[in-house]
Amino acid sequence: MLRTLLTASLISFNLLSPLEIAQIQHSEGSRMAETAQFQRIEQPIWIKGAITLAGLGLLGLELWWFLGSKPQSKKASSNQGIQEITITVDGGYQPSRVVVHSGQPVRLNFERHDSNSCLEEIRLPDFQIQKQLPLNQMTTVEFTPNQPGNYEFTCGMNMFRGVIEVTAST
Repeated sequence: MLRTLLTASLISFNLLSPLEIAQIQHSEGSRMAETAQFQRIEQPIWIKGAITLAGLGLLGLELWWFLGSKPQSKKASSNQGIQEITITVDGGYQPSRVVVHSGQPVRLNFERHDSNSCLEEIRLPDFQIQKQLPLNQMTTVEFTPNQPGNYEFTCGMNMFRGVIEVTAST
């Protein structure tokens, strides 16, 4: 590297003759041809096995994380005819699945502890609700679901999600 830099400097100041430049290029070209070949590096079989097992373990963990883990579910408590639950916003929503009854008012209290800008906002598109969630403060969202079903709530960028499961009133 230093030799190449020195050679380039001498060429730029016209201190080398064209014949000397050709000789330098020829010698560097032959060295590059020698080092351009791949060389096999032998590894012990136990290292190959450990790397393979580590890769398979990480693949299994990824599959479990995205396909196998179940969201935490919690039923809202009823207080004076209003179904109420507190949802902690910290790297996602806890609980991420809320169970309520249809036809009764619902109060979701979002308490945000994560400074991630994506979690600055909560959206409930089925109820036309969109609210800002100030950091380390409680924000209340109220609505009344009339039909049973699953209604999604998301962050402002649709990256973090939760579900409100509305069951038929008994």
